[in-house]
Amino acid sequence: MKTADLIDEHAALLRLVHLPFRHYGRKPHIFGPVQTVKCFEDNTALRAQLETPGEGRVLVVDAGGSTRIAVLGDMLADLAIANGWEGVVISGAIRDSAEIASMDTLIFALGTSPVKSAKDGLGKVGGPVELGGVRIAPGDWIYADADGVLMSSEKLV
Repeated sequence: MKTADLIDEHAALLRLVHLPFRHYGRKPHIFGPVQTVKCFEDNTALRAQLETPGEGRVLVVDAGGSTRIAVLGDMLADLAIANGWEGVVISGAIRDSAEIASMDTLIFALGTSPVKSAKDGLGKVGGPVELGGVRIAPGDWIYADADGVLMSSEKLV
């Protein structure tokens, strides 16, 4: 599954999540149904979601585009793997990028920051979020690899 091939075959059904993502982890690609989290510089809701069974889903996180504070690090990446999350797409920053690079996951983020997030209980799980000009809701599908992140409202592969 390559995003370039998918968009060639299904251009009318796919939207490019147009953000300058960097990718971290060993997996070459991810795809799966979406679950969403909206948080800003506080990863409480993100952690709570990753503690639940992922069942092959992709967690899409609207972190407000902040690269000042990391909302995910190696411990949460490890939690995502252990609980069966396919991968994570974050409009924000991560930390522990060297450790995550060697993990069996794929995480897309805007960049890195060594600063850990607040733990004030802020954030919301579920509901639509907007990343890179694309409205993404739980149940949509994410297809992502080194070339980019695509969203479809239906399963394509």
